[in-house]
Amino acid sequence: MAPQRNSGAGAEAELPEYAGHYRLESCLGSGGMGVVHLARGTSGMRVAVKVVHAQYARDPEFRGRFRQEVAAARRVSGAFTASVVDADPEAERPWMATLFIPGPTLADHVKRNGAMPSGELRRLMAGLAEALRDIHRVGVVHRDLKPSNVLLAEDGPKVIDFGISRPKDSELRTETGKLIGTPPFMAPEQFRRPREVGPAADVFALGSVMVHAATGRGPFDSDSPYVVAYQVVHDEPDLAGVPENLAPLVLQCLAKEPEERPTPDELMRELRSEAASYDTQAFIPAQRTVGDPKPEGVAARSSDPRPERAKGRLRKTLILSTGALLLSVGGAFASVQLLDGSDGAPEDSGTRSTPVGFDAWDTKPGSGSRGMPQCSRGGGKLLCAQAGLLSALDPADGTVLWRHTLADRDAPDGPPVSAGGLMHAVTDKGRLLVTLNPASGSTRWTMDISEYGQVHYSGGMMLLARTDGTVTGMDSATGKQVWSHRIAGQSAPKFSSFGTDGLAYATSKTEDDSHTRVSAVDPQTGDVRWDVKLNGLLESVGANDGTLFFTSVDGYSQVDALVQYDPESGATRRIALSTALPQAVATSHGNVVYLLASGGGLVAVDMAEGAEKWRLETSVSRGSAPVTDDEHVYFSAPDGRLLAVDAANGKLDGQTRTRLGVNTDRVVAELPPPTIIDGHVYAAAPDGTVLGVDARDPSAW
Repeated sequence: MAPQRNSGAGAEAELPEYAGHYRLESCLGSGGMGVVHLARGTSGMRVAVKVVHAQYARDPEFRGRFRQEVAAARRVSGAFTASVVDADPEAERPWMATLFIPGPTLADHVKRNGAMPSGELRRLMAGLAEALRDIHRVGVVHRDLKPSNVLLAEDGPKVIDFGISRPKDSELRTETGKLIGTPPFMAPEQFRRPREVGPAADVFALGSVMVHAATGRGPFDSDSPYVVAYQVVHDEPDLAGVPENLAPLVLQCLAKEPEERPTPDELMRELRSEAASYDTQAFIPAQRTVGDPKPEGVAARSSDPRPERAKGRLRKTLILSTGALLLSVGGAFASVQLLDGSDGAPEDSGTRSTPVGFDAWDTKPGSGSRGMPQCSRGGGKLLCAQAGLLSALDPADGTVLWRHTLADRDAPDGPPVSAGGLMHAVTDKGRLLVTLNPASGSTRWTMDISEYGQVHYSGGMMLLARTDGTVTGMDSATGKQVWSHRIAGQSAPKFSSFGTDGLAYATSKTEDDSHTRVSAVDPQTGDVRWDVKLNGLLESVGANDGTLFFTSVDGYSQVDALVQYDPESGATRRIALSTALPQAVATSHGNVVYLLASGGGLVAVDMAEGAEKWRLETSVSRGSAPVTDDEHVYFSAPDGRLLAVDAANGKLDGQTRTRLGVNTDRVVAELPPPTIIDGHVYAAAPDGTVLGVDARDPSAW
């Protein structure tokens, strides 16, 4: 679709046809500063490109301000903000590209559908508070938070246009002529002391936005911006129609004095039960401004059977990213049902479909509302854990081989682990370790692990760490203690294991957060083979030929570099990333490290070459830790999709359809990574499905 003619501020809005390498396809909207276009890069990635109006492009002062704001926008990242992909403030027509987010603005949603119900409002407020926290922590003040700058995406609200002035959005200007905001959503200090505007102004705007979402109008309402300005400074807000359970918090946000307003962190604490309830189904508006076609070359296996959902519905499954296999210490067993007819009737036969001529399958191990399965490989089976249920599946066709029900209905603490010939599962909110015979599902032994902070498996041993730093090594086959002592130099060790070297690597940060101590531990004895203190806050992510790979994390939980350490020579190498990745999870394959950021950025770094191989924007918020084979990188999305990216060039080769859950009261501690077994990939979805697909042909998924 060609850019629309005569859109925005005059016919010039249709030009240019390109912004950098991005071809402008259609107009998404326009404002006082410029026109926003839907565009595609050379890889086919869709972005939203804002092109500045010609009259401002000729203004040197505006260019300087735009240049500064682009730099600030690049620093902002988080689950509820739109990531900046590219920008050129020096172009003839300055432009900035952000990741395209399908979905209407909050303003459009309220206009079409009316006020939002109470539950959705609380979750909206939690998402916006987190967005402001992410914006403020990098020193940026939005200054123009309003319903038209909030997108209702599938994975929650997204704040856009942070920190960017819009010269025609308001009739009110400072004495130098610069925009200070949009009157109905501006704070008193933006009128009284425009040079002293700080983060608290955004909190005031958040309160105004919430009133609009709850009532369809603002807390200060008039057709005249000058009357609104007077009301904002002198009058009390009109909260009629705001739900009673939300009104006190909104009123705090609308305090006249900045110091009397809560911070985003304080808001998040008040709304914690809602802030911990997002997944990719947070908002599924009934109407979309732009469709979301399948990537070229990707064939859908079947039509999406997703039922129609309420407008703006918010999901309550928290997907937190995770890296190496590490279980936080997570009831009680009740019964086992063998599905070969030898021990009673099965709980449910499971729904399994095997498309004709295609060796793919999907099944639901449990009936009812058990949430997303978490699965791993063990004993030639696919071992899965769900709320109140452990099960084993045949990887060949998805047949449920046995089910073991648990009295505890809470979600498991991570996927099961195969160790010592047994299936290990942490249940009962981290208090109980249950081990089963993987052939039958019968209980072998259980252990109270409530005094331990984590459980790690390495070399046939279980390493259990207490909060005081004491580590106990136990035989994973019998549960008997073999050794127990503190690891020298490790105050709070976090363990990881890689490859076949038989070692467990303990890491912990120093008290001043300036270094990370790394110890190579023999899991059989607890002896330290070597020990080193490395610069920075590091997390181990992989190894190759005796060399260890770490991510380096800055003070804002962003991965800004990778570190390579050779224990034999003591050599350390730091490889800076071109752009820091927020809350990234990583894995390695050979000499390549793959990182997936919370905003969907997937990056491959060749550690031998010391440089990035490729970078892909996937639009997946809070994906699983990636897994790899020789051909592809696989990861799961919160909406149930399994995605495959070509490991050589970063091209999306295929993805399965979405499988959205219907239960919003389940909280999953982490999105489980896919599992690779003998040329097949296995993944799970929020609707309780486990699926298996052919790894050789992702385009047929």
